[in-house]
Amino acid sequence: MGACFLPADILLPREGTDLSKWAVVACDQFTSRPDYWETVRRLTEGAPTTLDLIYPEAWLSRGDAYIAEIQSAMERYIKESVFTQAVTEGFVLVRRVTESGERLGLVGKLDLEQYDYRPGARSAVRATEGTILSRIPPRVKIRRGAPIESPHIMMLLDDPGMQLIEPLAGEDLPLLYDTELMQGGGHIAGYAVTGETAQRTTALISRMQQKAKGGFFLAAGDGNHSLATAKACWEELKPTLGEAERANHPARYALVELVNLHSPALIFRPIHRVVFGAELDALVRDFDASLAGLGMALIPGGQVFFTARGEKLGFDIAGLGERLPLDVLQRFLDDWLGRHGEAGVDYVHDQAETIAHAADGKAVGILLEAIPKDGFFAAIRAGGVLPRKTFSMGEGHEKRYYMECRKIL
Repeated sequence: MGACFLPADILLPREGTDLSKWAVVACDQFTSRPDYWETVRRLTEGAPTTLDLIYPEAWLSRGDAYIAEIQSAMERYIKESVFTQAVTEGFVLVRRVTESGERLGLVGKLDLEQYDYRPGARSAVRATEGTILSRIPPRVKIRRGAPIESPHIMMLLDDPGMQLIEPLAGEDLPLLYDTELMQGGGHIAGYAVTGETAQRTTALISRMQQKAKGGFFLAAGDGNHSLATAKACWEELKPTLGEAERANHPARYALVELVNLHSPALIFRPIHRVVFGAELDALVRDFDASLAGLGMALIPGGQVFFTARGEKLGFDIAGLGERLPLDVLQRFLDDWLGRHGEAGVDYVHDQAETIAHAADGKAVGILLEAIPKDGFFAAIRAGGVLPRKTFSMGEGHEKRYYMECRKIL
C-alpha cells in the first residue's frame, strides 16, 4: 500500500470572493456560545461563506432540516461556479499566524483505507483520543450524498527533524490566498505545492511512512469525529463499488491539514469541563469518594481545579501513578452523569469561559493542565487512546478555519 497522505485536486472560492467572510472556524468550537455563531451569520450575510456548508454544533437543535439546507447550498455553490480548482494533484502549504506564533501546515488528502480509530489499532493513521460512536451517525447524515467536503481535520506528524513541511516554506511557491480571519482568528495564507515539488514531497512522505516506528505515521489531532465520519461513509459506499472504482474513488479520501507535532506554534492546551446541574462541594465530595474506590484520594494541589461562584478549589490526586488526572476524572464524570439524568457536560477550550459558565453557581467548572508533547506518539503507539477531549491544539479561535474544499462524489 502506498503513502497515506497524498496530493489532491483542491478547490478554493473564485477570484473576488471576500475570504474574510468565506473562512469560518471549525463547527465544533464555541458550542455553548450561540451568540458567537449568530455574529458569524451577521458578518457573512449575503456573501459566499463556508458557514453555508457546515453544521455548527451550537445549532444542532435545528435538526435534520438544516442538513438539507447545507447540501442544497453545496449544490448551489457548484452550479453558480463559486469554486475554482486552484490546485491539481498537489498540496496547499498553509501559513497560519495567531498569538501562539506562525504555524505551518500542508493540506492534502488522507487515504481512509489506512486509518482506524479503534483502540489498539495498528494502522498507519490512528486516533489520539477515544471516539464517541454516538457522534458519528448525525455527521454521516451530512456527509452522505454531499458533493464536496471542507475540512477542519488536523493531522499530527512526529517530525522532530522538520524534514517535510518546514523546508517548503523556504521555496518560491505561488500564492493562492492571503487574508485576515474573522472573530480573532489571526492571519492565514496558502501557497500551491504542485508539479515536481509535489512529486518530491509525496516521495518523501512515502519514505518517512516506511520508517515510522511500529507502522504508526499520523495521528488525528483535531477533527477525529469528522475523520471517523468520512471513514464510516467510505465503508458504507465501498461494497457498492467495483475493485477499480475502490482504488480511486474520491470518497476513499478525506481532505486534511497535516501539521508537525514539533511546531513551536502548536501548543497543547487542556480542554476544561463544565458540569451543568452540579453543586461544587457535592461534586468534589463524590469525586473523592470515587477515587477512594481506586485507592486514590484528593489532596491540596494544582493538577485539577473545581470552580463555581468565583470559588476555586485546587487538588492533586494521590496514588495516581502514571495515569493522567483526566483519565480518572473522565471515568468518574461518565458514571456520575449517568446517575444524574438532569445534569449535563460541555467541553470548553478557554479557561475564562469555563469560569464564566460556573459564575452563577448553576454549573461547576473543572480546570485542567495541558499534557506534554514528549512521548505523545509513543503513548498511542503502546496500544491505547487517550481519554476523549484530553487536549486541544490552541484556543478556540486558533483552530482550523474552513478554506479549501474537495469534490467527494
